[in-house]
Amino acid sequence: MSLFRRVGIIARLDKPQVIETVKKLMEYLQEAGVAPVLEHQLAAMMPGIKVDSAPLKELGDHCDLVTVVGGDGSFLGAARAICDYDIPVLGINRGTLGFLTDISPHRLKEELDPIFRGEYHEEKRFMIEAKIKRQNRPSGEGIALNDLVLHPGKSARMIRFDLFIDDQFVMNQKSDGLIVATPTGSTAYALSAGGPIMLPKLDALVLVPMHPHTLSNRPIVIDANARIRIVVSESNLTYPSVSCDGQLNITAAPGDEIHITKRKGDLRLIHPKDHDFYDVCRDKLGWQSSYRP
Repeated sequence: MSLFRRVGIIARLDKPQVIETVKKLMEYLQEAGVAPVLEHQLAAMMPGIKVDSAPLKELGDHCDLVTVVGGDGSFLGAARAICDYDIPVLGINRGTLGFLTDISPHRLKEELDPIFRGEYHEEKRFMIEAKIKRQNRPSGEGIALNDLVLHPGKSARMIRFDLFIDDQFVMNQKSDGLIVATPTGSTAYALSAGGPIMLPKLDALVLVPMHPHTLSNRPIVIDANARIRIVVSESNLTYPSVSCDGQLNITAAPGDEIHITKRKGDLRLIHPKDHDFYDVCRDKLGWQSSYRP
């Protein structure tokens, strides 16, 4: 008997092979006596298939596990949508890199059978949130699993801003922006900007300057519970943006304050029982794959 009774399915909608994988997943679930629940837009892409469906934001009300068929981008969008529900999430890789989506679409039954018997490894990943204040009034907000990024938006100009951590002044910086990344996001944009790789279980954040005007500006690793405040300088001639996981952009103005904190509650991420973070790094980042004592 399956450990899960109703399984939500979220998928990227721009690839035919993704729909094929969704169909195979549905067949697997139904044969296992598990009810699939499709996200509304996905259900619209599969006319004639009669199963339950629900809006993305409400999917967590209708299932006890969510599966994401796609790449890391699809997983990030799903994470932000269901993070208020205390249900686990499982990724089936139909993207390119796949740090968050473990299951091979070509070995669905072999890899899903142990998981549905309860043989899996569960990790808790924290998220972060940004709240923008303009003249002490809320102006915008967003959440992220990977990173929050202050960047120039469509302009090619550098941004000047002040950085505070726990109300202590850290620096005034002129750069292309700043990446604030979780351990989950340390292998994404922050890594390409020169940041360190952090183990997923660390309770820390990394702040990575983007092309700083001063070469002495380097990434800083801080406590995840620290309060970050970024004050956009009044001297900026453009309106920068705050990007949430590269998918949601909030416009900031000169003089705005951006407050970044750890979000309450964790995302429950399921892996196969033999999941090994270092093995994932070897595979995805091209590290030496053989042990030579």
